[in-house]
Amino acid sequence: MNQEKSVYVIIGGTSGIGEAVTKHLNSANSIVHVASRKTGLDISDEKAVHHYLESIGPIDHLVVTAGSYAPSGKVTDVSIEEAKTAFDAKFWGSIHAAKHAARYLKPNGSITLTTGMLSRKVVANTYVKSAMNAALEAVTKVLAKELAPIRVNAISPGLTTTTAYQHMNPLSRESMYESAKRNLPVGKVGDASDIAIAYVMAMTNPYMTGSIIDIDGGSLIS
Repeated sequence: MNQEKSVYVIIGGTSGIGEAVTKHLNSANSIVHVASRKTGLDISDEKAVHHYLESIGPIDHLVVTAGSYAPSGKVTDVSIEEAKTAFDAKFWGSIHAAKHAARYLKPNGSITLTTGMLSRKVVANTYVKSAMNAALEAVTKVLAKELAPIRVNAISPGLTTTTAYQHMNPLSRESMYESAKRNLPVGKVGDASDIAIAYVMAMTNPYMTGSIIDIDGGSLIS
């Protein structure tokens, strides 16, 4: 008897955390669809997201890890247009994906979004990321109620060694990592595979919905 394959959609799955999640899911019993800007999908474009998901049809699980960029700086200094662009990608992009995936998700399926520790850790010069992540965490809980029995959760990563920081000055980046190692309770900076495990748990645990899962090395308590 052939086992029906589980169908996954990973938006943001060509790099970083999304790529690590994809690696965990690839098996003979799964069909994994991966999309990102690299594959031609701009999640800030609602019509593009709609057509992409429509082309796939019924799915078991949606994961969104796309849209991590946000301008840093004080509220008085950051360009509002740049802030809006960041919101269009991460916040509204996640909403686009959840809205249209809900039409194709099976009743025992799940949606897993991505937020970040800055939603609840106050750090100067990060208001855009803080606001986007906090907004997504609030919507995660609303979606979990509205879409039940489809389960909706969010993963909140801490500092992670991914390509998200590739545009930083190399010395500044290494200094940031070394500082985190000294100050985090776990004594290390996370890597993408550490975070990916949480997405797998959110998808496979049938008793979890409306949860914000912190994978931050203890940053929120340090």
